[in-house]
Amino acid sequence: MMKLAATTPASMSFAFFVIILAVASGVASASRLLRLPGATSKMYLTNQEHWFNQTLDHFSPYDHRQFGQRYYEYLDNFRAPDGPIFLKICGESACSGIANDYLSVLAKKFGAAVVSLEHRYYGKSSPFKSLTTENLRFLSSKQALFDLAAFRQYYQDSLNAKFNRPNIDNSWFVFGVSYSGALSAWFRLKFPHLTCGSLASSAVVQAIHNFTAFDKQVGESAGPECKSVLQEITSLVDQRLGSNAEAVKTLFNAAELKNDGDFLYFLADAAVIAFQYGNPDRLCIPLIQAKKAGADLVEAYATYVKDYYVGSFGASVQTYNQEHLKKTTLTSDTSDRLWWFQVCTEVAYFQVAPSNDSIRSSRVDSRYHLDLCKNVFGEGIYPDVTATNLYYGGTRIAGSRIIFTNGSQDPWRHASKQTSSPEMPSYIITCHNCGHGTDFRGCPQSPLVPEGESENCTNPDAVRRVRQQIIQTIDGWLSECPTTPGRSSM
Repeated sequence: MMKLAATTPASMSFAFFVIILAVASGVASASRLLRLPGATSKMYLTNQEHWFNQTLDHFSPYDHRQFGQRYYEYLDNFRAPDGPIFLKICGESACSGIANDYLSVLAKKFGAAVVSLEHRYYGKSSPFKSLTTENLRFLSSKQALFDLAAFRQYYQDSLNAKFNRPNIDNSWFVFGVSYSGALSAWFRLKFPHLTCGSLASSAVVQAIHNFTAFDKQVGESAGPECKSVLQEITSLVDQRLGSNAEAVKTLFNAAELKNDGDFLYFLADAAVIAFQYGNPDRLCIPLIQAKKAGADLVEAYATYVKDYYVGSFGASVQTYNQEHLKKTTLTSDTSDRLWWFQVCTEVAYFQVAPSNDSIRSSRVDSRYHLDLCKNVFGEGIYPDVTATNLYYGGTRIAGSRIIFTNGSQDPWRHASKQTSSPEMPSYIITCHNCGHGTDFRGCPQSPLVPEGESENCTNPDAVRRVRQQIIQTIDGWLSECPTTPGRSSM
């Protein structure tokens, strides 16, 4: 029998408190998990928690169970009571507050309140105390979008009550990066009456089964010399796995990864992250130097992985261990299992090696991913990307008032909408270190710099130009949907 978590903060278990502390102190994400690395507490506009009761299953007329969902509000810049409300969507990790990124600049400019809702199941917003495959059946982007709609109405009503005014709708604008960027676009698509528009930064709106373009972009972002060295390293590692797997895994402090595919995925992600988050020189310069010096390239790469990817960036080897992903108890690493469930049921994004000229090992293929889904979640679990793209439209999304932005070096941009139209402008920010969420986070994208400062971008003017276009577009759309009487149908 399923048991729901309590719906109030007072009844949250100690386990949930441990989870959020561990994640917020945080740890960065692997590229396969999409999410941006966590910010330190001083980088938040606020981390004061608020709660409301959310419906467990929005698609059942009979199931009226609820769970406690966490959210945050930041009102320092709010032009009360009629200013706009910026809804910042949290994605596939614990949401520990509202980060002080470029959205804080936009809030000041527009006199906006900023609110942010934690995604169901992640962090403290889990309906269940056990994450069995059966209990995860309410974890989906579709349920998450209804969560946002319900929260939007709840918060609007509470704001009206706070200012003792009749049924009024403020102008709402939705923001998100990466998976939450896709949610931002999809929310505008599915609930256009609840928002003036959305900004979908690095928004992965296209579900993709064999995502070979991901690896190809890594090669392009690396450049010919660095790409060649990375390919040589992959070949050498493949050879050493055949002769002495334990020794080569131990070199990377990854002996726990008994599955060779998990280990090879870990090594591929370590390279990806440099381009995804705007630190390409941390990877390429020492490897090219090692090549020219005739040094052991595998050892040189192991130094980068241990010092930067695991050390500075904060990735965890355990994230790649399928035995870890199979665990159903709530821990500080809960996000790994949760996101893989969404990957294995809805969106795939399988980062497989292209048939030729790949950087990652050819052993990281579609079969590896499908076997992982089966091994971790059981028989019959696989991503129906056709259904997902049919439901949302993929890169042919037929929405309006959605701004798409992408960094030129980000491999995820090939799952985003890159073709512009008047109602859905799309901008690519071009520079050497423009990666995932550059418009929000500045350069590099990890670690976060306050207010998303663009000064350290190799082409700050490119970032500023896109941000100016974002401001002009938001200003125009907000002017077309001022504060209005609330909709009685809601």
